[in-house]
Amino acid sequence: MRAVRVTRRWPARWITAISTNANDADVPMVAGGTDRAVAYLLIRLTIGTSLFGHGLVRLPKLGAFHSQLIAEFKTSTLPTILVSACSYALPFAELITGVLLLAGALTQAAAVAGGSVMIVLVFGSTTIEHFNVIGDQLIHASLLAAVLAFRRHNTYSVDHLLFGRRPSSVQSPVS
Repeated sequence: MRAVRVTRRWPARWITAISTNANDADVPMVAGGTDRAVAYLLIRLTIGTSLFGHGLVRLPKLGAFHSQLIAEFKTSTLPTILVSACSYALPFAELITGVLLLAGALTQAAAVAGGSVMIVLVFGSTTIEHFNVIGDQLIHASLLAAVLAFRRHNTYSVDHLLFGRRPSSVQSPVS
């Protein structure tokens, strides 16, 4: 079996070499990148499912969710009008971002939007000293950053079907 071996010399470009050595089983397979594409899919689906689920369970009880957040943020320095607006917008932002990530549609925009939501949530949590939930929010933010950073592996997605193999921002320069 022929494996494509990639070596990296900093700051030079990636150098690709063909290896026929059977002992190169641990060398990453770059030609297909199937493992990386599946790994990316798992990360994207996991964070997408979490966001989708958060939005989905909150929408039917939007009034109760709003009331709960207003009560929790009474001790906050944030204006009530801002908390109110965020409590109504949050379930929709989570649901839409989750749907886009699950489909792999507008992945870059969805990851940035999701990351922005996480920034707002972390800030809000700190204003009411709910430090116990910030870890979960940071994990979400990290997964969203990974979705953004490794977008070139977004093979199993609507984006890939509509826009081709890789986003133009990650295509290799012409020699």
